[in-house]
Amino acid sequence: MTLPVTLEMSIKKVAILTQLSRGLTRFTAWGGALALLINVVVVFASVIWRYALHSPIEWAEEVARALMVTLVFFGVATSTGRGRHIGVDLFLRWVPAVARPYVVHASRWVLVLVALGLTVSSFSLVGISLPQTTEHGLPQAIFVVPVFIGAAVMLVSALDHACQAPLKVVLISAAAVALLGGAGYLSLHAPLGFSSLPAALMLACFILGIISGVPIAFTLGMSAMVFFLSDPSLPFVFFAQQVTAGVDHFVLLAIPFFLLAGAVMEVNGMSSRLVELIVRGMGRYRGGLNMTTIVSMAFFSGISGSKLADVATVGGVLMPAVRRARQPAAESAGVFAASAIMAETIPPCVNLIVMGFIANISIGALFIAGLIPALCLLVLLLIAAVIFGKRINVDDAYPVRMPTRQLLIGAAVGLVMILMIGKGVVAGIATSTEISAFAVVYAIVVGRLAFGELTLKATVKLFVDTAALSGMLLFIVACATSLSFALTIEMIPQQCAQLLVAIGADYGPWLFLLLSIVILIIFGAVLEGAPALIIFAPILVPIATQLGFNPLHYAIVMILAMGFGLFSPPIGLGLYTTCAICGVPMQDVIKPMAKYLLIILLGIIVIALFPALTTWLPTRLGY
Repeated sequence: MTLPVTLEMSIKKVAILTQLSRGLTRFTAWGGALALLINVVVVFASVIWRYALHSPIEWAEEVARALMVTLVFFGVATSTGRGRHIGVDLFLRWVPAVARPYVVHASRWVLVLVALGLTVSSFSLVGISLPQTTEHGLPQAIFVVPVFIGAAVMLVSALDHACQAPLKVVLISAAAVALLGGAGYLSLHAPLGFSSLPAALMLACFILGIISGVPIAFTLGMSAMVFFLSDPSLPFVFFAQQVTAGVDHFVLLAIPFFLLAGAVMEVNGMSSRLVELIVRGMGRYRGGLNMTTIVSMAFFSGISGSKLADVATVGGVLMPAVRRARQPAAESAGVFAASAIMAETIPPCVNLIVMGFIANISIGALFIAGLIPALCLLVLLLIAAVIFGKRINVDDAYPVRMPTRQLLIGAAVGLVMILMIGKGVVAGIATSTEISAFAVVYAIVVGRLAFGELTLKATVKLFVDTAALSGMLLFIVACATSLSFALTIEMIPQQCAQLLVAIGADYGPWLFLLLSIVILIIFGAVLEGAPALIIFAPILVPIATQLGFNPLHYAIVMILAMGFGLFSPPIGLGLYTTCAICGVPMQDVIKPMAKYLLIILLGIIVIALFPALTTWLPTRLGY
């Protein structure tokens, strides 16, 4: 059967686009990995020169920031090429089955539009930056050119994915997106009665993006982009400028560094050794397997920094043992999710770093302030694990056992790393970013010497995958920052602040605290953690301080509330990830998980009502 000439040409064009996308994705994958590697070397060398040789490298921070921007935008381009972005697809169940494929595919066109807007905007920003130099004489373009390259590659990859569907679906979904865009454009010239049409369009894009399952970063990016396009008083170059500014910060380097350190510890076998050691030690007691999950999540939170990475690390190692021991997988998935909430304030959590950066609070103080609240929740969960759990046969879970000496060495290597991070933060020896660089070097060198499992090929893959993951996570931060800027222009934070201050003044500060918890739970469920903090922390933390709350206490309560929403049914994005890793449908997890969620919620309320639980330890240590 002969294909029509036009259809055959279309297929060839799509094939060429796919080849181009794959080639460019390989380029950004290797480029992002190289930027991450060089950044580790630069920051590590800078620390050595400053503290050991007493001769600081003046340009190191600027170069590290430029490499950070490169890492983020090359990483997000790689993630786009691989089709790995985080979204909420719960609402798609409400869409009729006939229309669902078109709605799902329309989200791909949103990725194309955001990538196109960022490419155009960043190209203008490159032109502005070319004649400019930094404080130390470096070209300003080193901060902007990677944004343009990453956005252009992202555009090609997004367009390729948008064309990978039946022609009817591609055309109808594209027409639907174009129709919505045309309606938005026409509304700019119609007297609709809105006090601020750009803000209304921004809100409409946000709601539609969440409902239709558009990845979180691109929902935020589309909302901000539409605002800049619809406000004639703002040049469109502001879009790329604000997205870039969202990640152009030295302190945020701690996020990819801690992710890399945690990934190294997983690949070199430390995670599997530690989990097996805990199972063999606790498994023979009632609820031992659930207690193993809780303790393992607490331990790995101090290594990886990311809650989703924690779940992936521990779940990937422990779930096979759960199934071999014939334990309910749904119960274990619920314990995983509840433990992830508990671990939200165990350093070096990503959200602690983001909160410190956004709210201008000492990250070291936040690291310390989160320890006792996490310990309280840990104890509550362990008690629940004993009450609701059962005994297992350890021989079923691990029919082939690793030698005890290897297990002890694996645990010792991880504990030394955690002590190194904790000591560095508490003693103020270095910043969280500098400590995270040391953690990476330690994990690679000591892990290689101790276990010998970290091959060169595995190390290269680690850098490539971590760069892509970091880009995906930090692009969410970048787009959330851009949206936060748009909200500030519209005076929305100020209006919210006035309302909340009035509530606090009329009904007392504790009602304000309760409302804060509710707000963060709701938006923590819909958004990934960092965007919720970026949007609400600048609004809520100053008000809480004004009403008499200690900012450290209030920040920890915010992070816990956000984490509760992130891992709560039916919308929580983190719960979706947990269920996917554990191989359990979410509807099967809700019932067994409810008791653990209730315990966590009671614990959060107790922590909120007793500020000394968060402030005592930092005060004792001089913060």
